[in-house]
Formats: sequence, C-alpha cells, structure tokens
Amino acid sequence: MPDTFAALYASLLKNDVFTTQAQENIAQGSDGLTCALAYAEQGKPDFTLAYLLLIDISDKEKHEILAVSYERRAHISEEKAEQFDQQFHRPFPLIRLEAQKDRLAAQQIRQGRRVRQDIAGNKMLRVD
Repeated sequence: MPDTFAALYASLLKNDVFTTQAQENIAQGSDGLTCALAYAEQGKPDFTLAYLLLIDISDKEKHEILAVSYERRAHISEEKAEQFDQQFHRPFPLIRLEAQKDRLAAQQIRQGRRVRQDIAGNKMLRVD
C-alpha cells in the first residue's frame, strides 16, 4: 500500500506555527480547503501543507493542491528574479535555482514520491 499523504509530507513542516495557525483558523470556522487553495495560489506551500494535513479530502487532491503551491512559488520566484535582473542589471541565479527546486518538488509530489528536504526546505532567500 502506498504511503499516505501525511506520511509522505508531514515531515516537511519544520515549524509548528503553520499547523497552529491552520488549526486556529479552522477552529474559528474557516474552511480548510478554501484556505489551502488560497495559500496554494499565493505560492505558500508551508501553509498549504498545514491545511491539507488537517482536512478530509482525497490524497490525490491533496497532492495536486500542494504541487500547485510549489509551482506557483516557482513562478513568483522567476518573476522576481526577472524583475531584479532588470532593476540591478545583473542575474540572480540563486533565485532561479530555488524556482527549479520548487518545480522538481511539484513533480515529485504529483508522482506521489517523497520530496527531499534539501529541495523542499525553507527557502533561505526571501523574494517577497
């Protein structure tokens, strides 16, 4: 039997703040799926994952939503790298590297595979 979504990805959450906030929002009446989708669209996989671990939808749906979150973060990072390239007249290869890692993480998630910690770990470069 393949690993469950929680077994595969719960370890990616290194900080309890994401889970705590998700639990509090759901306890206050927020819809967990709506929140997960909103964070996925914002390219915030940590918050997306926290909500996905708390809601009851199929693992296939959870995989897709989390993958979208990583892809969206990659897209945002690439846009920011391009903006910085033009603003500072030099390339920003580390931002582009992080975007590549996010795209790889999304691909692995869609395939139901574990994501390596060094790929999905917290980004050291803040671009927002």
